[in-house]
Amino acid sequence: MNDYGTTIYFVRHGETYFNFYNRMQGWSNTPLTPQGEIDVRRSGKGLKDVKFDAVYSSDLSRTIDTAELILGENEQTDPEIEITMMPEFREIFFGTFEGEYGDTTYKKVADHLGFETADRMFSDVNQFDRMGAFKEIDPHGHAEDFMEFWLRVEKGLLKLIDKHRDTGETILLVAHGGTIRLILENLIPDLDDPNPLLNASVSVAHYDNGLYHLDQYGDVSHFVDESELED
Repeated sequence: MNDYGTTIYFVRHGETYFNFYNRMQGWSNTPLTPQGEIDVRRSGKGLKDVKFDAVYSSDLSRTIDTAELILGENEQTDPEIEITMMPEFREIFFGTFEGEYGDTTYKKVADHLGFETADRMFSDVNQFDRMGAFKEIDPHGHAEDFMEFWLRVEKGLLKLIDKHRDTGETILLVAHGGTIRLILENLIPDLDDPNPLLNASVSVAHYDNGLYHLDQYGDVSHFVDESELED
């Protein structure tokens, strides 16, 4: 426990079947793959000596399952601790494109923005504008643009900070790659267009006196070898 502020461990969920199949997965939900479960346990084992004072996840099963697996490897956290599920921390909603192959979807977005390839679009267009394009080409208009997404997530962050500010507590928040990436990109001034997060990776931010300080981003160096996991 720190003497002030609060520290948040942001963990991306483990690999799911839609991740493995390269399909768009926002609010749609598929289970963790066997390898996904193993990698979450490897991550959790590497965090076994971190005492979490509170645990949060989105309300989608892939983050809940990930949180449970991480806690199952932890040796310092109260074994009776409850996971608080918050829909505010869901992944970006891709609307009509949920479940579609990623290559197909991003080619449509690239075409809409006037790029010949998705790779060129990714290099020239930021995440905020890409989200706007998703909204524009969704025939039902259900896909979230950046402001819809951010207002939702910010509401969840404010709840966490209001509850834990200046407690010195360490918080585990299991969420989604896009969600964590956009949270940190908007809260950390020097984090500009960071790399996508790997499954089960850990990013650590310390909140104090209204400011967020990034200690780790997308770290997987703490993963233990599979041979260190108990059956």
